[in-house]
Amino acid sequence: MGRIKTQQIKSKGEQVFELYGKEYTTNFDENKVLVEKHTTVRSKKLRNVLAGFMTRKTRQERAAK
Repeated sequence: MGRIKTQQIKSKGEQVFELYGKEYTTNFDENKVLVEKHTTVRSKKLRNVLAGFMTRKTRQERAAK
């Protein structure tokens, strides 16, 4: 089992995914750069958690298709 994401990460991730979802990939390192570009995250840890959420969300979306 992984870490449980906070409501802040989930809500921000959903908003960003809704706007820029097609740009995100299943590669975590690429998503870190995109999160930095699309949001104003203050810390490296929050950026990484959000990038991980976006990576997982992208994988789920592609598996559902």
